[in-house]
Amino acid sequence: MCPSPFTSPNNSFCKATSLLTKDTFQAAEALSSYKDRPWDYLDSEEYIERYGTNPVWAGYRRNHKGGIPPQKTRKTCIRGDKICGNPCPICRDPKTIIHHQNVKLLQQFISPHTGMVYDPTQTGLCMKQQKKLNEAINTARDRGLLSFQIPYVEFSGEDFSNSHDAVGSTPSPPSLTSGDTWYYWYSEIMPDDREVAKVKKTYKAYLK
Repeated sequence: MCPSPFTSPNNSFCKATSLLTKDTFQAAEALSSYKDRPWDYLDSEEYIERYGTNPVWAGYRRNHKGGIPPQKTRKTCIRGDKICGNPCPICRDPKTIIHHQNVKLLQQFISPHTGMVYDPTQTGLCMKQQKKLNEAINTARDRGLLSFQIPYVEFSGEDFSNSHDAVGSTPSPPSLTSGDTWYYWYSEIMPDDREVAKVKKTYKAYLK
């Protein structure tokens, strides 16, 4: 039986569209708030539900041809409006933003035992995000947001004393103390008087 053209239209499609628009607006609003304060995302329920207590790069595996992974990660995951297949852990989630104040995110890429930054082949970050990560970590360390260890070296007092042969006063050469010339053949050379006169005439204005 065909529906009558005079019956009232169904509002289910309009309701679904309105709900979709509302969800999209809320997602865009949350993303804009995380751009201003990216560290809030790591404390949100959305992040805990998605990653739990694991770092963002845990379990990530890059798509590649063959069974042997490449020695270097890709240069970038996003080229203009095109996103590559299986982007890196940072590019795949637009809410994870690398910032020098986002300390919890930066600590996930630093070894707690050595304090060194993980290699991108281990975390899967593209080279563009890895460069941002290194700059953010260095900035955070300079501003005291991230702690790092400096090797401690003990110095003895002898290393800074003036009595050490390497830093002590150098004695005068014996030739100057005895009155002899520096080289023995200096005394054997007798300059030509005419050549000496020419030199004195040339530099007469500079000689006192």
